[in-house]
Amino acid sequence: MKTYSSKLYLFVAILTSLLVSFFQDEINPYYFQIIIYIGINIILATSLNLINGFAGQFSLGHAGFMSLGAYTASLVSSTLHASSGNPVDILILPLALLLGGAVAALAGLLVGIPTLRLKGDYLAITTLGFGEIIRVVIQNLNFLGGARGFTGIPKLANFFWVFSVVSIVVFAISNLINSTYGKGFLAVRDDEIAAQAMGINTTKYKVIAFITGAFFAGIAGGLYAHFISYINPQQFSFIKSIEIVVMVIIGGMGSTVGVIIAAIVLTILPEALRGIAEYRMVIYSLMLVVIMISRPQGLFGKSFRLKELVAKFRRPPMSA
Repeated sequence: MKTYSSKLYLFVAILTSLLVSFFQDEINPYYFQIIIYIGINIILATSLNLINGFAGQFSLGHAGFMSLGAYTASLVSSTLHASSGNPVDILILPLALLLGGAVAALAGLLVGIPTLRLKGDYLAITTLGFGEIIRVVIQNLNFLGGARGFTGIPKLANFFWVFSVVSIVVFAISNLINSTYGKGFLAVRDDEIAAQAMGINTTKYKVIAFITGAFFAGIAGGLYAHFISYINPQQFSFIKSIEIVVMVIIGGMGSTVGVIIAAIVLTILPEALRGIAEYRMVIYSLMLVVIMISRPQGLFGKSFRLKELVAKFRRPPMSA
């Protein structure tokens, strides 16, 4: 019954995305851009949450996987001469996204096998270095535009594609977490030594989480490239990885709903503070510091229970 219900939600979400896409031209272009960025950031944050939150690893190289997906998808669509004005060519986008995700997943495998035997700070530094290596390599490849960037990417991503992928990613990760593999992720996260003692292949589960997260990050990169029609290596620096990590931490590692809410808020907040541009980053940084001091498990971490909160407000006051 639960599987049937989740599939129904997925169908309704994709259908809603299709219906809204017919009216996307009526939306203010500025607000529409923010909405699309929200969708892309949800994909990035939920995919990183699989690695950092559920599998208990600490990766700082998510922007590297995103860049691989962005450049691969852009290369595919440009080579096939796709055009945003041709309805048939829009079908090229799913192919480009899948290939971009596959290349990112392959990179996740190549990096994951040797590095996921590391833990904590060592893993974070290694993945951060990996992301920077990818950026520098791309910056020196002329057929990808080098430091000038990749131009002429067809604008194929719209509301339907972005939020259909958001729905699929959230659906896939939620089902994965509730599966046998999900139990393995949680066991590795909670106590890796105990999991090994119980016969669980911890490296296997960490690599699977890493590959899956990298695959979805690559797809997010492909959507990003096909929305803005131009990419360059600086857009995928370690700062982008830090932004995604902040979304996961603020939302609460291991909380899919919390991470989604954090991705929405942290995409809108910098734009909402644009009116006080000189103080925007100061206010933004202070808010993050306050949240991390007052609630280090994130706004929607383990101790947060939505049902308990609702029940608290519904509970009648005690009579004297």
